[in-house]
Amino acid sequence: MKNCHDLQIYAESKQLAIDIHKITLTLPKFELYEEGSQIRRSSKSVTSTIVEGYGRRKS
Repeated sequence: MKNCHDLQIYAESKQLAIDIHKITLTLPKFELYEEGSQIRRSSKSVTSTIVEGYGRRKS
């Protein structure tokens, strides 16, 4: 395994973040900016956390 992008959990979390992003864009207008933005950021943070943890393991 050369980097964290080879991990299956990384690939799954990235695809899930993309799917969640698409779903949140269909929210009603009044929820699109507040709740939708929070959901999008939190779904992307999962992938970031995996990368960070992998980097700590390697160092």
